[in-house]
Amino acid sequence: MVLHPENHSLKLLNTFEEKAALLKAEGIQHLLRIEFTKEFSLISSLDFIQKILIETIGTKKLVIGYDHRFGHNREGSFEQLKLNSTNYGFGVEEIPRQDVDHISVSSSKIRQALEKSDIGTATHLLGKPYMLTGQVVQGDKLGRELGYPTANIEVDSRYKLIPADGIYAVTVTYENKIFKGMLYIGPRPTVNGTQRVIEVNIFDFDKDIYGDRLTIYFHQLLRGDKKFDNLNSLKEQLYRDKEEALKILETVTFTKP
Repeated sequence: MVLHPENHSLKLLNTFEEKAALLKAEGIQHLLRIEFTKEFSLISSLDFIQKILIETIGTKKLVIGYDHRFGHNREGSFEQLKLNSTNYGFGVEEIPRQDVDHISVSSSKIRQALEKSDIGTATHLLGKPYMLTGQVVQGDKLGRELGYPTANIEVDSRYKLIPADGIYAVTVTYENKIFKGMLYIGPRPTVNGTQRVIEVNIFDFDKDIYGDRLTIYFHQLLRGDKKFDNLNSLKEQLYRDKEEALKILETVTFTKP
């Protein structure tokens, strides 16, 4: 993103803001954010340890993942830290590879699942529903005309991974309350749309939330996107989508992480 800003192929499972919220929910009290610049990318692993971990942070114990690398050209490793832990003056602990049903968990596997609408696999590997956060922006109010008003979501980061096009059963958090809903991702082919949008219909909800922020959790794909012959056919399908979503969400026991 910093070294190759023109490359948009990298997709994040969590934005920084989402990561911060998840860490806070786990009881983390302090979070230090260091801006990653081109100059910062050139710092050697030894300088990173001395100048950042020791002199800036005052690290007493460092916990890293089994495959974590750091410093220029990814030269720093757990082995390097372990061999020199006495000289560095802090303890080092490695988090081992995490397996679920004998399958190693990796961000690549989770991304692949989401890009195929395989929400079940993504949830299983994450240990929680996949989430996205964004601001409610103005739309064309077509959903309201059809009887299914939607909140158009503008996601925080262009690097955030958006699951494959389709209709999903979701839960939505707003002002620390959880609501059921269904979410659409796609270009809206029935009305000859050209831009991909994210729209959520929140069940039993009628507040004006333009400009507010929502967090959406994916639970199951209802169907793929398709072009309908007319708006009446689309409206009839939306009725069936809502009925199916309600059945699915009845079986979901979910609280905000």
